[in-house]
Amino acid sequence: MTAPAQPVDLFDLVIFGGTGDLAVRKLLPALFHRFVDGQIQDGSRIVGVAREALDDDGYRQQVRATLNGAAQSKPDKLDAFLKMVHYRPLDARKDEGWDDFAKLMGECPSHVRVFYLSTSPDLFVDICQRLGHYGLNKGESRVVLEKPIGHDLASANRINDDVGAVFAESQTYRIDHYLGKETVQNLLALRFGNALFEPLWNAGHIDHVQITVAETLGVGRRGPYYDHAGALRDMVQNHMLQLLCMVAMEPPASLSPDAVRDEKLKVLHALKPIDEGNAAQLTVRGQYRAGAAEGQSVPGYIEDLNADSKSKVEKSNTETFVALKAEIGNWRWAGVPFYLRTGKRLAERVSEIVVAFKPVPHSIFTASAGPLAQNRLVLRLQPDEGVKLWLTIKHPGPGGLRLRHVPLDMSFVEAFGVQQPDAYERLLLDVVRGNPTLFMRRDEVEAAWRWADPILAAWAASGEAPRPYTSGTWGPSAAVALIERDGRTWDEDYE
Repeated sequence: MTAPAQPVDLFDLVIFGGTGDLAVRKLLPALFHRFVDGQIQDGSRIVGVAREALDDDGYRQQVRATLNGAAQSKPDKLDAFLKMVHYRPLDARKDEGWDDFAKLMGECPSHVRVFYLSTSPDLFVDICQRLGHYGLNKGESRVVLEKPIGHDLASANRINDDVGAVFAESQTYRIDHYLGKETVQNLLALRFGNALFEPLWNAGHIDHVQITVAETLGVGRRGPYYDHAGALRDMVQNHMLQLLCMVAMEPPASLSPDAVRDEKLKVLHALKPIDEGNAAQLTVRGQYRAGAAEGQSVPGYIEDLNADSKSKVEKSNTETFVALKAEIGNWRWAGVPFYLRTGKRLAERVSEIVVAFKPVPHSIFTASAGPLAQNRLVLRLQPDEGVKLWLTIKHPGPGGLRLRHVPLDMSFVEAFGVQQPDAYERLLLDVVRGNPTLFMRRDEVEAAWRWADPILAAWAASGEAPRPYTSGTWGPSAAVALIERDGRTWDEDYE
């Protein structure tokens, strides 16, 4: 039987951008679920901060509407949770309201203070400087930075320098919610807790690795941000490189925060460059057009941009899809390609890592037995987290020897009988605990941008527009060619 989760220390968690999409969809539900499970003690406070002219009661009504679905069977818990919720109207660049906010923060000096910056990155520095001015960076205070940290290496360094002038590196938590997913952490357990996998986890036994993060949704309300970012900045430079690091890193000496992050950093440093000399061969970028997704007709990217925009856009060179072939220049992974793809308006909503092992060196079976398929370890991050190990076995029965490729399938929900917590539930409480293991260190962010910047520069220098693809498909046909010219194919067994 699973032991009950231990409550964290009393805290004040301030969400800058408290009325925004991330707060509504992820942060507030995550905090409510941890409260229901007893990990958040009465007396802790959750403070929403935004420019809207709301008071505590008005904000609580918004939070109640947000959580009604999650709290249908627990109305008493919702009422208790809402008593923790407060609101302060603030503009990061104006003086008004900051004195009152600082007074509120000073009411509980023994609490751990967490400032979650769920805002545009161009407000990070302004907010941190204000917090420093009022002395709110002292003691047990932490700041959480949402990605993206800048839009290139230079801007990331400016943000890190200016935030670092207020909050020490040990107080700074750069969040990547993919690292909080159960399957990502299970990758550590699979690799380093089982004698079966780690001896095979190298170029001698692994043929290639695929990492797919696919969405069926378009850009939606994020259009103005997304058109200045694109898929490489939004997904590859952070989420997908972090997943690659978790697959490829050497065994850390322990699970201490810096031991894990040191090994991830070595992977980022070992990535072979992609630049103007090889970007055309190793990368594909695309942009979705009108089509069908989840049984409905959907508009193209330009139409989505114009839906909420006052100034109409006729053309954009922003990519909504990226596929690329990366390689790691070290002894463990020499010659093993890592194929990454991500995009919006694709055929399925799925995030997974596929580790494809090399085929057996010689088949003793006749052609009538059927083909021999490669063993694959598939780690599903969403929508249903779990692990599959595909093996070749004999089909049962007396009709001769017939080979079948079947999975050993473990769904976390089915195996453990519990719904897995959302990644933000784990990560938010890790900040309160002061555990930075699953957060990015500054040098990781810099190394990731140092690798991504030449790709962006190569695309800009080429002058080529992203390749169009129809919504509801798996992206441009060039993405298929990228992997198939190596004699491989994208894994799309999503049953």
